Amino acid sequence: MRIIGCEHSGWLRFVDHHETYGPDVIRDFLKSTSCVDTALDLGAGSGRDLGFIHEAFPQEKLYGLEFLPENIEKLKSKNIETHKINIESERLPFADESISLCICNQFLEHTKELFWIFHEITRVLKVGGSLIIGVPNVASLHNRVGLLFGKQPTQAKSCSAHVRCFSKGDLLQFISECFPGGYSLKKFSGSQFYPFPPRASKFLSSCFPTLSFSIFFLLVKEKSYQRSFLDYPSKAHLETNFKVSL
Repeated sequence: MRIIGCEHSGWLRFVDHHETYGPDVIRDFLKSTSCVDTALDLGAGSGRDLGFIHEAFPQEKLYGLEFLPENIEKLKSKNIETHKINIESERLPFADESISLCICNQFLEHTKELFWIFHEITRVLKVGGSLIIGVPNVASLHNRVGLLFGKQPTQAKSCSAHVRCFSKGDLLQFISECFPGGYSLKKFSGSQFYPFPPRASKFLSSCFPTLSFSIFFLLVKEKSYQRSFLDYPSKAHLETNFKVSL
């Protein structure tokens, strides 16, 4: 992901944009997970995060979902079982409660069908399994300052690939309303404190994660699931025509 409308010159050349994807955060979260034998990455890219998972749990089975041909080739070259599906309308090709770790890093902001996607993730995730989510933070410090001057949040520009915006409170509320008591938050972190350079950025993100450019959640599935994510739009009388049937 790049920051729309920003040139990497002047002060910005000192910003480490790889921090946006939270490599240190993902590694830290994996230290807090256990009993991982199957891992699924939605929007796996070139397989970086799956590589971190393999380092932590060498015996697990890795699965990736990806649509870019060049990334699919990279994933297959790393012996990662790769599937190309339309995540917004097709079922994940896995049995119920068959995956012990799911990861969605800088992926959900590109999707509309959030209820369907969370239904499928929760369907295939084992009870006691972990879900790692990383998303751009619409409530980041630079967005808050920008809004004071009438600037559109960088994570919500119309001329971009992003469809949805996320903040800590809003995402946790979405999950708790759609699947009450279904997930517990084990860890929360931030990464990339834009526009500060790496050393300052890491310090500030650790102190003020809700003001970071990206926010990360380590969630644990606490109980069995039926289809409450799919049922929510009709129960709440949402007017948008979401996909809500199997």
